[in-house]
Amino acid sequence: MDLQLQGARVLVTGGTRGIGRAIVEAFLDEGAVVGFCARQTEEVEGTQEALGGRGTVTGSVVDVGDADALAAWVERSAADFGGLDVVVANVSALAIPDTEESWQASLNVDVMHTVRLVRAALPHLERSSQASIIAISSVSGRESDFASGPYGTAKTAIVGYLHGLAMQLADKGIRANTVSPGNTYFAGGVWASIETADPALFETARGLNPTGHMGTPEEVAAPVVFLASPVASRISGTNLVVDGALTRGIQL
Repeated sequence: MDLQLQGARVLVTGGTRGIGRAIVEAFLDEGAVVGFCARQTEEVEGTQEALGGRGTVTGSVVDVGDADALAAWVERSAADFGGLDVVVANVSALAIPDTEESWQASLNVDVMHTVRLVRAALPHLERSSQASIIAISSVSGRESDFASGPYGTAKTAIVGYLHGLAMQLADKGIRANTVSPGNTYFAGGVWASIETADPALFETARGLNPTGHMGTPEEVAAPVVFLASPVASRISGTNLVVDGALTRGIQL
């Protein structure tokens, strides 16, 4: 299927590892022009070098918790690309413990980085004929689990925010959707760390998956790119759960 993303101008926050990097790669494979950001200079430079042969990709060092830096990156990228068609808010603080610091980090990084990314991108998206906003939430934002608290609450808020955007922006031709992954395993990721630090929790979590295994970043990236594409032009305001039937609640 041709997703009609050749030449589409895309921004992805947190694009150096895990789900974010897989999203960058998937957009590049569809012929999109991609800008991504992350906090660590070495990771940004290494990712851009590794993916340079895959398409047109630009990495930038940005702390998305810094409102001014995030807005400046969006403006600079839009100027360099000649506009924007898609933005993907992927970064999470992954702040799970129920502490004051985790609440502040989850609200500033998970929620407010999404809000600020959208605000900065909107003037450019309004000039696009295929504008799409995607935010990465989590099954922890849909059902109560061990990550309920700062992380889960922030992920729930993101779903609500994007659903509201879909209604508010429909008359401008801008779509807004969320993707909620289940537990996703990759080297250097949170579940790889838990596998080492708390094997019992890891085995419990893996055992909850009807498929018998956790997902991969690539399995999340594919539906993200599809939802962002013109092929999904009638889909807006949805929360697409990508979890291998992990969650039990019926989504009405």
